Amino acid sequence: MSRIYFLVPNIAITHKIVDELRSEGIDDSEIHILAKRDTPLEGLPEAGVTIKTDFLAAVERGLALGGTTGLLAGLIGLRLAGFAIAGGPLLGIVIAGATIGSMMNGLMGMNSGNTRLKQFEEAIEQGELLVLVDIPTERIETIKQLVIKHHPEAEFEGVESILPPPL
Repeated sequence: MSRIYFLVPNIAITHKIVDELRSEGIDDSEIHILAKRDTPLEGLPEAGVTIKTDFLAAVERGLALGGTTGLLAGLIGLRLAGFAIAGGPLLGIVIAGATIGSMMNGLMGMNSGNTRLKQFEEAIEQGELLVLVDIPTERIETIKQLVIKHHPEAEFEGVESILPPPL
């Protein structure tokens, strides 16, 4: 799956683009609209928290960091306590560290904007809308050409690979 980005000048054109995407069989769960705060989207599919923030990336970092910290703390703690380093207790400490790390980092990530979208902040604040579309990689060119052909005022802003596909 890939995510393509379009910067659109106003809500009327955004409605037309979303209607065309829907007619191409793209579900609302695969279309994400970002607009200036308090902009009424009038039935357009708004981007969720996982797209607006760095939540998922922060959870992944926290999982790795917490698991590693748990492993090291477990090895040191068990050794200092005089226990033989065994699989069960060590596994439990690693899982606890990974859980705590992912929760803490996830919460921090929710408070920071998506770093991939930083380049669009100024345009969004000036009233433009960012349309993100999740589609199979083989449909990128077709959808890009469809939007650009019918709406030359929409600016194609690039493609990003997203794995695994969104639920």
